[in-house]
Amino acid sequence: MKCIFPLLVFFLYSTPLFAQQEVIVKGRVMASGKPVGGATVRVLQSLVATVTDSAGYFNMAGIQKETVTIQVSVIGFATVKREVILQNAADDLLNIELQPVAADLSEIVVTGTMKEVSRMQSPVPVEVITPKLFQKNPTPSLFEAIGMVNGVKPQLNCNVCNTGDIHINGMEGPYTMILIDGMPIVSALSTVYGLNGIPNSIVERIEVVKGPGSSLYGSEAMGGIINVITKNPLKAPVISADIFATSWREYSADASAKFKMGKATGLLGVNYFNYQHPVDKNEDGFTDLTLQDRISVFNKWNIERKDNRLASLALRHVSENRWGGQMEWNKTWRGSDSIYGESIYTKRWEAIGMYQLPVKERILTQFSYNLHQQDSWYGVTPYLAEQQVLFAQMYWDKQWGSRHNFLLGGSYRYTFYDDNTPATASADGVKNAVARTPLPGIFVQDEWMINEKSTLLAGYRYDYNEHHGNVHSPRIAYKLAPNSRNTVRASFGTGYRVVNLFTEDHAALTGAREVVITEALEPERSYNGNLNYVLKIPMRDAFAGFDITGFYSYFTNKIVGDFDADPGKIIYDNLKGHAISRGVALNADVSFIFPLKILAGVTYMNVYSIEDRLNMPRKNIQLNAPEWSGNFVVTYVLPYRLTLDFTGKWEGPMRLPVVPNDYRPEYSPWFCIANLQLSKKIGNGLELYGGVKNLFNFLPENPIMRPFDPFNKYVNDPVTNPHGYTFDPSYNYAPLQGIRSFLGMRYNLFK
Repeated sequence: MKCIFPLLVFFLYSTPLFAQQEVIVKGRVMASGKPVGGATVRVLQSLVATVTDSAGYFNMAGIQKETVTIQVSVIGFATVKREVILQNAADDLLNIELQPVAADLSEIVVTGTMKEVSRMQSPVPVEVITPKLFQKNPTPSLFEAIGMVNGVKPQLNCNVCNTGDIHINGMEGPYTMILIDGMPIVSALSTVYGLNGIPNSIVERIEVVKGPGSSLYGSEAMGGIINVITKNPLKAPVISADIFATSWREYSADASAKFKMGKATGLLGVNYFNYQHPVDKNEDGFTDLTLQDRISVFNKWNIERKDNRLASLALRHVSENRWGGQMEWNKTWRGSDSIYGESIYTKRWEAIGMYQLPVKERILTQFSYNLHQQDSWYGVTPYLAEQQVLFAQMYWDKQWGSRHNFLLGGSYRYTFYDDNTPATASADGVKNAVARTPLPGIFVQDEWMINEKSTLLAGYRYDYNEHHGNVHSPRIAYKLAPNSRNTVRASFGTGYRVVNLFTEDHAALTGAREVVITEALEPERSYNGNLNYVLKIPMRDAFAGFDITGFYSYFTNKIVGDFDADPGKIIYDNLKGHAISRGVALNADVSFIFPLKILAGVTYMNVYSIEDRLNMPRKNIQLNAPEWSGNFVVTYVLPYRLTLDFTGKWEGPMRLPVVPNDYRPEYSPWFCIANLQLSKKIGNGLELYGGVKNLFNFLPENPIMRPFDPFNKYVNDPVTNPHGYTFDPSYNYAPLQGIRSFLGMRYNLFK
């Protein structure tokens, strides 16, 4: 209810705008001889605005000035401004012609089909998020910001070191493939850090595909894909900067600059985050937020070539030092058993390149390379690891006639992985057996436009894994758009993933529980289906858009840690049964003629596994997968170039890892993390902003089991510990940061 109250204030504040109803201006908006419905028509000198109906007509009243400027805007078309003398427009019909914008980046997507296509024309549903959404609730990393997307959950897996991963529709982090400019640059070892340190100033947009993508992208794309598209240096601001600080003494700086050398245009981005002030608000003796010192440098070059052929190269380096633990910890205690701390040193290098061959056909080559080094201590448990991943692919993008868009390609991924855990131990457990994994593959796809209203996409991928043999990943998708207001998409595909526990599951590293692997782990395999419906409703006083998706995944094998059988162990084995992830997600986008816009989403999901042991099926509800969750963004434009943003995310009860006789509830409560921001544009590209995060000061209770005995030195005392509790920091369902304020500034300079 607290989240709803500010909405009521907005509606009450805006009601007087409807008082004047005399029609002054009438008109119609057209494009290429067809009416344009849902276009916003606004009088720039006042708050008067409306939306065109399905036939393209509009009318407006309450305009007092004799001469005004009418602005017409709609996605996919260039914005039109026209000066109108009211006394001439009162009786005449104002006709406005719009011109389509072929390269409107907000509507061009590549992730669903590996080629540029209009978002509305794509047979695969793709959600597009621009940095403007993230600016409504500024965060120091994309890991936190991506939580503003409905159905996407940044899950913290440890209350001490704050490492986490990205869940899509309840599927754990390893099922989410993270790409940068279409390349799988974020490998398994760095999934928990993959979205940290990407400078926000170099991000053009983020594309999210919920559902399987194995037919194009291979392993790790079972649950969904997050593709970070960086800016084209040719179109980027000359200088861009975003700096803010919080009352918790968190400092974030993000900046980029564009420069040109001959035929090459470069974009340099730098992201720096620093937090060095330990806080223990819940008084459990542990830091509530991990201390961090992180810097990331990104440099991208685009090279001008004949016939506009593509050529680009990008480099990134990330260096981070983070620790969490008992308040008195410092690096002298690293690895000791006196004062508990979890300390992680991370260094990462990345390279991404694209080159279009100088031939008549459109043939593109892409490559990526990353080197990730990690030096970590979880109490007295060390984790020293290095991973290198080389990825290369070449594909032929061919338009056959006017109806077939064909794609044929091959890829090769080589993974080098070494650590000090049993993951790379030899069979006798004496020698270190470095894992070297080649993964060649080929893929083919055809997008067939059956007619103007329907499109069929069919794809197939074949990979060969030296340990598991042949892997086949087909998929099919169909789109039907009977008119501009209704679109239906259906898709079906398969997915697979090769599991490496120690690179993906933080729980296997904390040292709080013993890791038990009962057998050789086989690849995970799944069958997936999605049904998507998009509805656009232009109204007299508003425009509404709805996007609803039903999803279903059936796993024939899934590797899930068993926290229930033994409170001191995590047991991993192949699934003796099956697992299911199913649900429905609804997104709504409503814009009113007065300056109020609402984005809201809700997701219902049911994620569980059925294990058949000794002919006794047992249902296990997935951990950290709430049945109900949602998000909201409310934006109201005030006079004097002020904007008020009210954002938030809410979640229903989710199952948590508890132990026998646990005094903590097995399911979390309903909660809402809400934020409020007021921003002001001063002019010349400068904007100031400030606000409050976690407005309702929600905090989870008892996040750490036995924080006073992190090394389990006194667990065997039957008097003080009759239930045999052990130290465990994995009981997490919400951030431990309470209410806090923030203040910042943004600046963009264009030529």
